[in-house]
Order: sequence, then structure tokens, then C-alpha cells
Amino acid sequence: MSQNQENIKKNLLSVDLPPDLEAQYVNLVRIAHSPSEVVLDFARMLPGQKRPEIKSRILMSPLSVKAFCHALQENIAKYEQKFGEIKSPGFTSLAESLFHPPTPTDE
Repeated sequence: MSQNQENIKKNLLSVDLPPDLEAQYVNLVRIAHSPSEVVLDFARMLPGQKRPEIKSRILMSPLSVKAFCHALQENIAKYEQKFGEIKSPGFTSLAESLFHPPTPTDE
């Protein structure tokens, strides 16, 4: 292991996962902000639903959101190096791709 990898490993934050923590599947996020905070509402929209159901609300400082965004970009790059490019489903913009609700099915 290189010195840089050892330093990174030493600086990783150790966290505890509560045994009763329930994982949530979400497929869209609504983002709002004020000068002092960013609100991320994670939601799930499934075929046949008229409105998405918010599963979790996260409040972060703008600085934390920027660091989170950077971490996501790094991890997406690592993911794509290992598994190949993540292809967008053909929307005209990234925002449309991220926030376009699934097409409802007739049920």
C-alpha cells in the first residue's frame, strides 16, 4: 500500500450503522436552498403513483454539499473506470435526466 493510500485509510471516518436503520430506494431528488443551508428531499416515484413519496429529507451546509458533490464526482469516475460509462437515457439535459419522473403505466 502506498503512503498516500495509507494516509487516506487513516483519515477515513469510522461510522456506526444502527441495526434498525432502514435503507430506502429513491429515484429522484428535490433540491432547495437558502443562504445558510441546502435541503435535499429524496423521493421515490413508481409506475401508477400520481405523486412521488418523499423517503428522506437531508439538511446540509452549502460547504458540505459542495464537498459531497465532489465526493460523488470522484466515486462516479471510479465506478465508470471499473464498470464502464453510465449512460443517460437520452434526455436533453442532466437536470431532465435526474428529475424526470418515470413514465406511468396503465394499471
